[in-house]
Amino acid sequence: MSDKKIIHPVSQSFEKNIDFLHNELGVEKSFDVIQLDLEYAGRKMAMFLIDGFVKDDILHYLMKLLSRLEPDQLEPDPLEKLMKVHIPYVEIDRQKDLDVVMDLVLAGPTALVVEGMSEIIMIDARTYPVRGPQEPDLERVTRGARDGFVETIIFNTSLTRRRVRDKTLRMEYMQVGRRSKTDICISYIEDIADPEIVKKIKDSVSKIDTDGLPMGEKTIEEFICGRPLNPYPLVRYTERPDTAAIHLYEGHVLIYVDGSPSVLITPTTFWHHLQHAEEYRQKPLVGAYMRLVRFIAVWIGIFILPLWYLFATNPRLLGSNMQFIGVDESGTLPLFVQFLLIELGLDILRMATIHTPSALATALGLVSAILIGQVAVEVGLFINEVILYLALAAMGTFATPSYELSLANRLFRLALLLLTAVFGVSGFVVGFTLWMVLLVRTKSFHIPYLWPFIPFSYRAFRDVIFRSPMPIKNRRPTVLHPKDPDR
Repeated sequence: MSDKKIIHPVSQSFEKNIDFLHNELGVEKSFDVIQLDLEYAGRKMAMFLIDGFVKDDILHYLMKLLSRLEPDQLEPDPLEKLMKVHIPYVEIDRQKDLDVVMDLVLAGPTALVVEGMSEIIMIDARTYPVRGPQEPDLERVTRGARDGFVETIIFNTSLTRRRVRDKTLRMEYMQVGRRSKTDICISYIEDIADPEIVKKIKDSVSKIDTDGLPMGEKTIEEFICGRPLNPYPLVRYTERPDTAAIHLYEGHVLIYVDGSPSVLITPTTFWHHLQHAEEYRQKPLVGAYMRLVRFIAVWIGIFILPLWYLFATNPRLLGSNMQFIGVDESGTLPLFVQFLLIELGLDILRMATIHTPSALATALGLVSAILIGQVAVEVGLFINEVILYLALAAMGTFATPSYELSLANRLFRLALLLLTAVFGVSGFVVGFTLWMVLLVRTKSFHIPYLWPFIPFSYRAFRDVIFRSPMPIKNRRPTVLHPKDPDR
């Protein structure tokens, strides 16, 4: 229970309660705020609700029951009689604080004010416009579940509980935002998760002081993680209930935000962003091969452009049998300018694809490939090698499971390319060193970002590089300090 002081307690005067809620909710100023003035069992009553948030059939059913009441049926204790006898509904509560009543009405429940009662009955008969659970676009698998999180927090927690039927699974409710009062859920398995990590995350969320969360989970991330100049993601997003459940079993803490289909997984490391559910939907050997290919693709996406530029501009670094890597013929523009233009062009194409209707997206891709790519090479704006290696880098970027990590890697690739173009070999070495220092110094809720590589843990690093069979993965990640280390 909250120890917050009640500023506007429910009055014994029915009219005062009605006037307060009427004025504060702006009944006459907002068309969707409804006040129903009623009289049942010889008592004045009023309902306050938000149009569109209430299930009409439930409300009509309750009003029909109330209309049949006689005055003596509410005696001697009308509040207890109504809540325990005459309102047959599961989600029902009482409130003494008018400010809390007002916040609850704005969140969806219906307030029932009854003459002669010093408390207000709250009936949670709300409903939201929702879509059905669908497979997430960014986390598709060939085998496995096709359901995904939606924009309603209660649906998302139920999808998780369906997979984690543990009596110690905790779903702790919080509200964030002085004006938005956004519903937040902190989820963890109490018998597994480290209490210190849970406390740090709960404290970080509770300290958020802002009007609202217009960008939902992304706003939460920026508040609790900080480090605005570090492009690398310190939490992992998922829209898959099975992925969320796996991380709960490992000892992670999840953050659900009402209105968002993405769940935040905390804390995370660099390697968490390189794992995909598809690897665990195949045989261990196949999954290990897929993970190896994905790792190679990610490293290609990061380093192939700076390395090729370095070799192309410094042929002496190549052996005689590797001279084919260089440039056959130069274009009308300097090599670095070509890379810069085509990188910007790829980003523009990606943005255009996002904002293009799906029916036209294929046509946009064809136009970009034929008109821009082919014609640009023919007129001498780009050379063939630039197109080839940029395509390889782009495939590596798109093969990265975490969209946030892929964007961070793109920024680093551009920075490394710039340093290499300006300072040559020294620039490449310095850029790579600074990148490693950044990752080593980065921590997610005091968890080293490069663990288990730095600090090194052989058993955990083996499981990161190779997709191990599930029967031998009998230990939880030690870096999370789980209460129960055995699976």
